[in-house]
Amino acid sequence: MLETSARLLRLLSLLQTPREWSGNELADRLDVSTRTVRNDVERLRQLGYPVNATRGSTGGYRLGAGASVPPLLLDDEEAVAVAMGLRTAAAGSIEGIEETSLRALAKLEQVLPSRLRHRVNTLQAYTVPVVSASRLPKVDAAVLTALAAACRDHERLRFDYSDHKSSVSIRNVEPYRLVSWGRKWYLVAFDMDRQDWRTFRVDRLTPRVPTGPRFTPRDIPYGDAATFVAKKIRGIFNESRARILIHAPASVVAERITPAVGTVEAIDDNTCILDTGASNYETVAVYIGMLGLDFKVDGPPEFAEFVRALGERYANAVR
Repeated sequence: MLETSARLLRLLSLLQTPREWSGNELADRLDVSTRTVRNDVERLRQLGYPVNATRGSTGGYRLGAGASVPPLLLDDEEAVAVAMGLRTAAAGSIEGIEETSLRALAKLEQVLPSRLRHRVNTLQAYTVPVVSASRLPKVDAAVLTALAAACRDHERLRFDYSDHKSSVSIRNVEPYRLVSWGRKWYLVAFDMDRQDWRTFRVDRLTPRVPTGPRFTPRDIPYGDAATFVAKKIRGIFNESRARILIHAPASVVAERITPAVGTVEAIDDNTCILDTGASNYETVAVYIGMLGLDFKVDGPPEFAEFVRALGERYANAVR
C-alpha cells in the first residue's frame, strides 16, 4: 500500500485524466478501501483541488475547474509539450501573451527535473521559427527530440525519407537546425551523398538509430538556418521572380510583409529593393499593390511588361 502523500499524488494523477472514476475503481487502483478514497478526496479538496462527485450507479469522481489554479501533475511528455507550447507563444505567435508566457515558462523550467530541462533546452536551442503560423502538422515529438539532440551533439544522421512523390530513399546527413515554416517542420542538414545543403520535411523522415560519428560543423548558407529555409522554399514555390524598387524605408516595407513574401534590402534611408516571387506574375502584382507604396519594377523585363499591360487595363477601366 502506498504511503499517504504518495497515494494522494497517484490519486490526483488519475483524476486529471479526462474521464470519471468510480470509488471502487480508484480503490482498486490505489489498493485501499473506498472509505480511504473518500478521505483522500476530501484531503485534495482541502488542498484546493476541485474534485467533483456524482451519485448513482453511473456516478463517480472527476477533477473540475476551480476558482484558482492548484498545482498540476504532469508526466514527462506533458511537461515537455507545455514548455514548448509556452516557448512558441512567447515567440509571438499569439499577440499579447508573450510576457505572460515567458513568466510561466520560467516557473515551469525552475521545477523541471534535470532530465526534462535538458530535453526542453535542447529543443529550444535547436529550433528556429521563421514566421508565426497556425498549428503545425503532427510530427512525432520523439523524432523532434532525436533530431535536436543530433544537431546539438554534431552527430551524423541516417534516416528514411519520403519525397513529394512518395519515393523513399536513405539519407546520410550532418544535421544542423530544426526550422518551423508555416505549418511544417524542416531539418537543415548537409547531405553527405550529394555533397550539398538540403532541407528535409520532418514529417516525412524516420530516423535510424544509433546515430553516426561526430562531425566538424560547417557554416550554414546565408548565415543562418531560417534564411536558408526561406530561400529554399521560395525557390521551390516561387517560379515567377521579381525585383521591385520601392520608394519607402526598408523598415516600413518589412513591417508590411512576411518572410514568405520576400526579402527587403535597404538602398538608402528612403528607398529599398524587395526581392519577391510567386507561382505567377498575377500574384506578385497583388503583393505589390497591397503595399500601398510607390514603386518601380527593377526586373525582370517580363514582369515589367506584365505590370505595364496591367496598368493600361486598369486605366481603361476608369476612362
